[in-house]
Amino acid sequence: MGPPARNVKDVLLLCSVSRPLTFMGSQTKKVLLAPLKHPARPFRVSSHDRSSRRGLMAGSLGELLSKTLDALMITSRLVTLVLEEDGTVVDTEEFFQTLGDNTHFMALEKGQKWTPGGNCVPARQPPRRSGIVRVTLDLYKLNPRDVIGCLNVKATMYGMYSVSYDIRCMGLKALLRSLLRVLSHAAQVTGQFLVYAGTYMLQVLANTEEQVVAGSRCRQGVTSG
Repeated sequence: MGPPARNVKDVLLLCSVSRPLTFMGSQTKKVLLAPLKHPARPFRVSSHDRSSRRGLMAGSLGELLSKTLDALMITSRLVTLVLEEDGTVVDTEEFFQTLGDNTHFMALEKGQKWTPGGNCVPARQPPRRSGIVRVTLDLYKLNPRDVIGCLNVKATMYGMYSVSYDIRCMGLKALLRSLLRVLSHAAQVTGQFLVYAGTYMLQVLANTEEQVVAGSRCRQGVTSG
């Protein structure tokens, strides 16, 4: 009778040990398989005509849909959320979680379609060209004491290529010094021109006087003869 009783005790002991292990395994499985709850994030929703706009906090797509129906007072349960900027349909939780905070959604009921807003520019629209060349003048100063400053001339061609050139003006003293140099040089040139002109005039007058004297002598010789 000794060995059978021992076997029964061993079986009872194994059962008592396996039950807690089975219970712990089932609890761990529940924790691992439980869905993760995402924190609430800010979003913006508007009606199909953008006449009503609301700001909402939601952590999942289903929660955002439910709050959108209440905020916009939509009675229909067939509502589709799309991105307000381009009309992309958001119908999966995975894609919803990839969107950033403050994403703008539009709620569309059955029969309603997304339309671009007034400030929406088509992606394929070519840039507008108002002219061939656009010239920009920018006046600035390198030193607060400068009177005139510097001038930057920038030319843009076809809205793509640009060329700029800086015209740096000097200070007041340097400007006056350069002006005096120019005036001095101009005075020297003018003086030399006057000297040459005076010399030429004197030569012309001397030649004229000699011709007059020679003419008068010839007349006197003819008269005396």
